[in-house]
Amino acid sequence: QVQLVESGGGLVQAGASLRLSCAASGPFDMAWFRQAPGKEREFVAAIRWSPGILYYSDSVKGRFTISRDNAENTVYLRMNSLKPEDTAVYHCAARRSTPNVNYALARNYDYWGQGTQVTVSS
Repeated sequence: QVQLVESGGGLVQAGASLRLSCAASGPFDMAWFRQAPGKEREFVAAIRWSPGILYYSDSVKGRFTISRDNAENTVYLRMNSLKPEDTAVYHCAARRSTPNVNYALARNYDYWGQGTQVTVSS
């Protein structure tokens, strides 16, 4: 069993920044998804175990940065220029690293964190 531990959410004003953290051990591909009230869970960003290829949704590209420190077994999501539309519960997800998968599909991930709330006010 793989246990994911998330942290870093909070309440901020538009334009502020937050950094989310997820404690996990490899070799796993890692991703962040979010779900707002009344909406489906959506892909945010992903990073492969090896090589460290990055993937972003169009809505966060240029504002969010996903990174990992394999030696520290930690995955990060740095969120800059936050907007009210970014308000959601953010979940860390992990999957055993294999080729030829769609990293933006939640069904391709095996393990999930408990979620951390991000709220952005106007």
